[in-house]
Amino acid sequence: QIEAEVQRRKQLIHQSVERRAIISNCYKPKHPEVYTLQDSFLAPEFLEIVRFCTSPGADLQGLLSYLESFSDKRIYRLPVFTEQFCQAFVDELENFEQSDMPKGRPNTMNNYGVLLNELGMDEPFLTPLRERFLRPLTALLYPELGGACLDSHKAFGVKYALHEDLDLSSHYDNAEVTLNVSLGKEFTEGNLYFGDFSQDPSPVPRYIEVEHVAGRGLLHRGGQIHGALPIASGERWNLIVWMRSSAIRNQLCPMCRRKPELVEAEGFGDGFTEPLREEEEPQTVNVCALG
Repeated sequence: QIEAEVQRRKQLIHQSVERRAIISNCYKPKHPEVYTLQDSFLAPEFLEIVRFCTSPGADLQGLLSYLESFSDKRIYRLPVFTEQFCQAFVDELENFEQSDMPKGRPNTMNNYGVLLNELGMDEPFLTPLRERFLRPLTALLYPELGGACLDSHKAFGVKYALHEDLDLSSHYDNAEVTLNVSLGKEFTEGNLYFGDFSQDPSPVPRYIEVEHVAGRGLLHRGGQIHGALPIASGERWNLIVWMRSSAIRNQLCPMCRRKPELVEAEGFGDGFTEPLREEEEPQTVNVCALG
């Protein structure tokens, strides 16, 4: 069973490349403007936070004054996108969902959602979001997790609705740092809950609940055990960005907790890099064959 799962995961990358080619050639976006990140998509408060983080003398204590913090688990909530952008982005995701295009699902736990790299959003939207806007925050919040050198990501939209995915069971992410943004629409309940850090479990875990607020994002460590409680009505779309640091994960795969054995991948893969030869540019294109 384990070997079959390893082989299945190796095939995922090739299948994704095929889907992306079909989508690129055949899909007509409803809102093509949302595919390229613009400062106008971002909440003014978020831009102010980024300005602080890139200013001389910026430090963790100063940054925390801009954020909502939850317990001692290093979970932070902050404004990210404007309401207008969230509405247009959700409309685009729903348009794609209703199309006859091939669709890869985000992971084995989410049955409804969209892999954003297959829509062609990595280079024009997600990479600048990570590099220009998120990395200045994560450098201060999570330095020991490679927050200053997050060099790849996996991003996807997920949907929760009655008679579809209602909730998400307890898990941790294949990421050093995760951004989870509630995009709307109308919904009730469905709070996130957070337990222990995966590498530091306690005999009696302490869980906290955090409410989703449309347009606002939660930053947390990828290894923080978490899940989503069932929504009671309506539907909710979320943007999830798993951010990875090859400097961290090259030493130890966060999923199998072993020195990674790599197989080649296209795009960002799972964020590992091969050792560099002289005058060679780093390529985050590998996945751990064991994970």
